[in-house]
Amino acid sequence: MTQFTFMDILRNLLIATEWTVILSLVSFIGGGLLGLLLLFMRIGKSRVLPPVVKIYTELFQGTPLLMQLFLAFFGLGLFGIDVPPWLAAGLALVLWTAAFLVEIWRGCVEAIPKGQWEASASLGMSYVEQMRHIILPQALKVAIPPTVGFSVQVVKGTALTSIIGFTELSKAGTVLTNATFQPFTVYGLVALIYFALCFPLSQVARLLERKMNVAHRH
Repeated sequence: MTQFTFMDILRNLLIATEWTVILSLVSFIGGGLLGLLLLFMRIGKSRVLPPVVKIYTELFQGTPLLMQLFLAFFGLGLFGIDVPPWLAAGLALVLWTAAFLVEIWRGCVEAIPKGQWEASASLGMSYVEQMRHIILPQALKVAIPPTVGFSVQVVKGTALTSIIGFTELSKAGTVLTNATFQPFTVYGLVALIYFALCFPLSQVARLLERKMNVAHRH
């Protein structure tokens, strides 16, 4: 039986951490782009699109991410589509992330006082010009803290992808535990690595939130 030293375990976990970081970035960036598109559909003047986006967000927010991963991986297989674990994981997390980001950003846009809309309209600005020059720049400042804070949930969400066979940090921890019979050491390191990934993001979100609160008071 192969003997694993502490450094062997740590080295393997760090390799898996790279995939956790990559999946987190893909999910957050992809979800952000999709969320931005959904935001414009949600707050636009169309009567059809906002209810569609609302159903989308309620569906993805109201069902477990684990179930969404299963559907992305096994559901498409029912139609004869061979979906590799990394693609199913990325697809499910992008859709899940977008559902939360669009609601975070919608709340930020709606937090802008109505007087800003009225003032810009009185200047003869079109809806697009209002959004581009007046509303979105202000909403962006409000949106940054909760958006950074939600990125922590995205990192944690990647742990569930191990259930469909994607080898990220949690999956690597399970494999190493079965190989080394050292669950305390392995999962202790896994927990520390997740903490190292998530804690800085949490602190940045809190710092940005405090700065925003100070700015509002002034």
